[in-house]
Amino acid sequence: MTGDLFTGLARDPSMETLTEGALLLRAFVDEDEAIRLMAAIDTVLEASPLRHMQTPGGFRMSVAMSNCGRYGWVTDRRGYRYQSRDPLVERDWPAMPSLFAALAGRAAAAAGFAGFDPDACLINRYEPAARMSLHQDKNELDMTQPIVSVSLGLPATFLFGGMARTDKPQRMRLESGDVVVWGGPARLAFHGIDPLREGEHALTGRCRYNLTFRRAR
Repeated sequence: MTGDLFTGLARDPSMETLTEGALLLRAFVDEDEAIRLMAAIDTVLEASPLRHMQTPGGFRMSVAMSNCGRYGWVTDRRGYRYQSRDPLVERDWPAMPSLFAALAGRAAAAAGFAGFDPDACLINRYEPAARMSLHQDKNELDMTQPIVSVSLGLPATFLFGGMARTDKPQRMRLESGDVVVWGGPARLAFHGIDPLREGEHALTGRCRYNLTFRRAR
């Protein structure tokens, strides 16, 4: 296996500061780990399949989602929330793979947030044209815990803004294996993803997967 799973060449890990409390860890996930992560994702999705959730306003989300861990993030006409059971299959969300939890803890520690122990992992699949509008992650009870976001597959343009939706966001290209961590003064920063462009990736095909780790309770 070569660097073809990423950008055609192996990349050296590096760290970029986005703002106080927010860091971009370039090439934090290597190819071997990425392959193991995708295998674990497939296992989770066999138990709790991807689905396009509905916003409280009645709009169908373009990103397909599922969860693993003690809690899962869901949205429907009743609002945004975490719950312990998957409403699609009417059973508990799949347990979070140990590989997931270890990666999240390692990335958080590298960004200065030691001791992060996530109890929820949101799995997002972006197909071409899918996007995520600017939003805050604010359904969690403990805002002292960071958010850890892992990119796998096709590259995407990540938007990282300020504390107000109207703040102009930074725009950066995320490659497979990149991880963004934000917490502390940046914990409620607005963020999103531009519409995914067409492409083909050796790891994921015509899509991008994103793992977002949180401490929900």
